[in-house]
Amino acid sequence: MRMLHPLQVASVAATLLAGGCAEQSSYVVSPSVFTDGAANHPITVTPGYRSVKLGCSDLSGELSAEDSAKLAEFVSGYLAGGNGALSVYVPSGPGSSEAIRDVSARIVAMGVPASRLLVGTRDTTGIDAAIEVGYIAYTAHTEPCGNWSQDADDTENNLPMPDFGCSVQHNIAAMVADPRDLVAPREMGPGDAARRTTLTKQYETGQTTAAQKTQDQSAAVSQIGNGGQ
Repeated sequence: MRMLHPLQVASVAATLLAGGCAEQSSYVVSPSVFTDGAANHPITVTPGYRSVKLGCSDLSGELSAEDSAKLAEFVSGYLAGGNGALSVYVPSGPGSSEAIRDVSARIVAMGVPASRLLVGTRDTTGIDAAIEVGYIAYTAHTEPCGNWSQDADDTENNLPMPDFGCSVQHNIAAMVADPRDLVAPREMGPGDAARRTTLTKQYETGQTTAAQKTQDQSAAVSQIGNGGQ
């Protein structure tokens, strides 16, 4: 019987141990999976054209009750999340100028500044002879969730799964009021010169610059926790 040298025994043992460890896990670490869900599933913001067509075959500018409701809903969407100009195109031909004027007046009455209207005519035929109103809007979205390619039971590395953070990112993309805010911050509005002058004077004379609260805005700590004392 051949006896192994102690060094040979140690070498064999190390080889068997390494082989055993290699077979314990089939989890493959993906270098693209991070502990930050936003990095795993970034939100993409893309522009898209939205439009509505309104029946107005005689170019009189008069809209049916149904088309009037469609226009009101569409303009409301523009005011909430539209970007740039609101275009108004009517079929070219006699009466096109009157149609542009009447539809534009309706839109301005709904709260859209006249300076943001882009009007014109377009060549149409047959069934497409309608007034088209449109604008550019941004949409936020992420890649679809559901990547469960890794075994969630095999967690010895304590690393996130490929789907980590996806549902949260989807919720943010769905809830954001204006997707443009995810691309760049909004510009600051104009300052209140009168308020700035008042605060500066109060500061220079040693007065408080905090706004005064009314009695309705004031609040007291509840006494229930200490027995009403």
